[in-house]
Amino acid sequence: MTDTIARLKSGKLNFETMVDMDNAMKLKKGFPVNIADVIRDNYVYTDLKKGMRAGSPELMLVFNTTDLPTIVQKIVQKGEIEVTQEFRDEALENRRKQIIDFLSRNGVSAQTGRPYTPDMLESAIKQAGIKIENVSVEKQITKIVEGLKRIIPIKIETKKIKLKIPPQFTGQCYGLIQEYKEREEWLGDGSLEAFLNIPVGLQMEFYDKLNKITHGAALTSEVKE
Repeated sequence: MTDTIARLKSGKLNFETMVDMDNAMKLKKGFPVNIADVIRDNYVYTDLKKGMRAGSPELMLVFNTTDLPTIVQKIVQKGEIEVTQEFRDEALENRRKQIIDFLSRNGVSAQTGRPYTPDMLESAIKQAGIKIENVSVEKQITKIVEGLKRIIPIKIETKKIKLKIPPQFTGQCYGLIQEYKEREEWLGDGSLEAFLNIPVGLQMEFYDKLNKITHGAALTSEVKE
């Protein structure tokens, strides 16, 4: 168990409290966690290091309550959690493993069609000097593959998708499709029609996100080459 500070700023007001880092991170990511396993202090502070406690008027103004568990949950979910260097290193290592696993399952040689082993991919990533970031695979895989092409003739197995998004969801979906978009067309009724090229290994995740936004109202079809 590692204690750390969770912090939330609201206007000129600052709220801090001690939390269990692992459980706080799980709560922030949406996993079911008992708030009692997150709380590591009996108070909320405006400056924890100086021991300056937040008063009831301040708590009521921002949180509409003085109930500690409710306030801590809001601070964790909406604010920032200080993490140790060890935690950051572990998270980055896990992301690196996810990237290599994705590439080994979805990447093949453009010359032979054969897959690459994890060791070959890891070596190529080092040779290319590719910096892996602690963001989702989909947000960085295109850049990583382009970097790898300087070392190995890799290509990612993809499927081309035609997508039509109803007008009321285009704003929310536009960022989602940017990583895969080949071309787009805005229709007369405000709908967005786009052609995407999506890595096979990311299709299910993409459809899950799309359906959550559009509640299943987006129309998709596979485009045969």
